[in-house]
Amino acid sequence: MILVIIRMKVFSEKRMELSQTIALLIVSIRKEKGCQRCDFCRSMEDENELWLLEEWDTQENLKSHLRSELFRILRGAMNLLKEPYEMVFHTDFHPAGEEGAERSPRVAKSEDVLRFTGTKSKGSEI
Repeated sequence: MILVIIRMKVFSEKRMELSQTIALLIVSIRKEKGCQRCDFCRSMEDENELWLLEEWDTQENLKSHLRSELFRILRGAMNLLKEPYEMVFHTDFHPAGEEGAERSPRVAKSEDVLRFTGTKSKGSEI
């Protein structure tokens, strides 16, 4: 499993527009091959801080999503952001003694977490 966390800080006057766009997009994202979860959240401390949480079954399916038209539309909607978004990738691991440890006994390494800070400009690539 790969967990993708996208943190977005939006201008207050654009929050509703971005939220409506993302709410529509996640319905289709959830139907993409390999998507196990796609949730849209707002920070309790700052209503202008939004989060998109995605779980993907394989790196191949995640890469396909990142190249998809849906993700391109999402990136376009991010032009409403106050600052560049942050995207973090976490890979699945099970510490010894935890559920699933017998399937995948390994400790997270630095390469298991990748950070990417995006831009607000249209057409920029990951």
